[in-house]
Parts: sequence; structure tokens; C-alpha cells
Amino acid sequence: MIKRIPISALKVGMYISDLNNDWIPHNTQRKKGVIKRDDTIDKIRRMGVTYVYIDVEKGLDCQDSETATEVDRRNEQALQGAGELSPGVLPRITLTEEIVTAQKIHHQAQGLVGSFMSNVKMGAAVDVAPIHQLADELQNSVLRNANALSCLGRIREKDNYLLEHSVNLSVLMSLFGNYRKLSSDVLHQTIVGALLHDLGKILTPDDILHKPGRLSPEEFEVMRLHARHSRDILASTEGIGEITVITAAQHHEKMDGSGYPEGLKGDEITEYGRMVAITDVYDAITSDRVYHKGMTPTQGLKKLLEWSGDHLDPMLVKQFIRCIGLYPVGSLVLLESGRLGVVIETNEQDQRLPVVRVMYHTRFRLPIKVETIDLARAGNQDRILRAVDPEEYKLDVRKFLT
Repeated sequence: MIKRIPISALKVGMYISDLNNDWIPHNTQRKKGVIKRDDTIDKIRRMGVTYVYIDVEKGLDCQDSETATEVDRRNEQALQGAGELSPGVLPRITLTEEIVTAQKIHHQAQGLVGSFMSNVKMGAAVDVAPIHQLADELQNSVLRNANALSCLGRIREKDNYLLEHSVNLSVLMSLFGNYRKLSSDVLHQTIVGALLHDLGKILTPDDILHKPGRLSPEEFEVMRLHARHSRDILASTEGIGEITVITAAQHHEKMDGSGYPEGLKGDEITEYGRMVAITDVYDAITSDRVYHKGMTPTQGLKKLLEWSGDHLDPMLVKQFIRCIGLYPVGSLVLLESGRLGVVIETNEQDQRLPVVRVMYHTRFRLPIKVETIDLARAGNQDRILRAVDPEEYKLDVRKFLT
């Protein structure tokens, strides 16, 4: 049986099944095994981990615990509660109308962010005007129909994580900022901050930045310096606003002070820093990387809820969930009919009824004719039972998003 226990209850002889620390960026530490020494517990505690999961059939049990099933049930209830908040921004045009424009913007964004980082690294003159224009185009696309860029954000390659993560983070911040009704200028600055939040990685040695294996404690400390480098580079770049600098500088700060670079706590972290921390963690844990298999979108949202309070702002986490949906774009869901469908459009009025693209029948274990279904359409009888993991059915949902 798998149980979740507080770090204070962890003892030598227990078997860790999950360190529960995927919120730590570039986390390449071993996540499973028997605790053999007290200093191992100290290392885990210093990471900022507050709860871990143990397998009581492989190691010592613990009374101060709750089962993984109980934790998941509570997170599911909180997830459904978050979906009942007030609606977000309604699409102005259809997904079909926006997707072509969104594809151009998405492709342009990766190239532009990549060239900007290269120019800074080489010490060449940098022009921030194209970045500002790109931020406006991203914001406008999200206002027209946020589902288009959200779809593209789920179609990604793990070998191009750095650029795709920066672009997707800017899309998520645009969604989040629009939902929270930030002023146009403030929203623009946070989008730019998201686009350039990892700029400081140009100063991280390549052998550390691209290391496929486990980082040593010393290498991890070098990696952590990128947030401070991002802040310093942006602060000295003409044409970059203060909120952009703050957004980039605080994307790894945590509510309990366990983050970096400054170890800020609670309200010491700005509203924008707390927002970008949520979007950064969500995108990171739901993405495939060289050393990390991404969670499903729904699993990612539940983890945000689990890490609320200690690491992430609880109120903002609920608002973020409401703005991207109970079943975010890219989620694979099981319908009452037994069919599987990937969510391609969220429904702001009723998040239980998104638009899905069905392609597989679970009862027959066979592909079916691809069909797009609006679950909110009058006369439709199908409903979502739950989100499922594509791995369970060996499906690549990316093929069905556009």
C-alpha cells in the first residue's frame, strides 16, 4: 500500500515510492528506494519537500499517514470545486478560424526567443521590439480563441524543451492574466517575462544544462543560478519593464521560502511571481523531458492542489485551474459511451462539457472513425466519466489536436 507521510515522520527503513518533488526544476534525483541513513532524510528536507509517499509493503509503516487513494480523492474534490468558480474569457472566434494564425505565432515565437537568447549570449546588440510585438500577438490570439495556442502547447518535442517551455509559459500567463483581468500593460509585461524567464540559462554550462543523468548537489546549485542571471540580464536590458524583471526573477520562489534565488516567503513574492510559479510548475510537470515523463494535464492540476500552501498560492492555484479547465486542452477523457476523446476546446460556461475529438473505443480496444463532438450541444447524450492516461491505451494524443 502507498501512503503519504509528512517529512517529519520519515525514518530509516522506510521505502520511498515517490519523493513528491516534481515541482523542483531539473529534478534528476533518484525518487525511489529504502532510506538507509539519517543524512538522506536531511537532504530530502533541505530540498523543501514536506510530504513523501512510502510503500509500506517494501519498508516500515507509519501511523502518521493517509493512503494515496485518500489524497487523490481529496484532490479530485478540490479540482471539481475549482471548476465552479466564475467563467473566464469566452472565445470570440472558432478554433478552426484561429488555429492557422496561432500556428504562425507559435512557430515565430520559438525562433524569436531562440535568436534573442543567442544574441545575448554572444554579446550582440539586442532589439526587444520584436519580443514586445510577439507578446501582443500572443495576447491577441488568446483573446480570440485561447484553445488554438493551448492545442499547440501540447504538441512538443522533449529535445526542444527550453524554447517550447518558454513559449508555452507565455501562453499560460496570457490565459491566467486575462482571467484575472490584469491591465493591458501589466499583462503584456508578464507575458514578456514568461517568454524570457529562462534567459539566464545562457550562462549555465552546457554540460550541466543538457546533462541527461543525475545532477550532483554542486551542479544543481549552478543550475539554480539561472533565475538570478535572468533577473540581472533583463534588469540591464533597455526597453524591459520592472514587472517583466520581477516575473522572470521570481518564477522559482515558493510560499514557504524554500524557493530561489532570494528564498522569499508568502506575500514577499509579488502577485506576478506567484502566478508564474504556478504556470511554470504546471508546464514543467506535464511535459516530457529527457529525464522526466510528463504527467497528464489532470494529474498536473491535482499536484498543484496538493502543493498549495507550502509551495504555491492556494487561491491562485484554484483560479488557474478555472481558467484552463477541469480537463485542459490535450487531456484524454473516457466518455460514458466507452469512447476516448482528446479535449480540443474547453467550455467556459460548463467545464464538464468541453469539445472532444474521439478516436478510440475502450470496449473493443480498437480505433474508431475520428469525430469531433461538442458535449454541450443540444441532444448530445455522452458525458465524461474521468480523465485517463494515454499510456494505458498506447495513444499519442498529439496526432488529434489539430
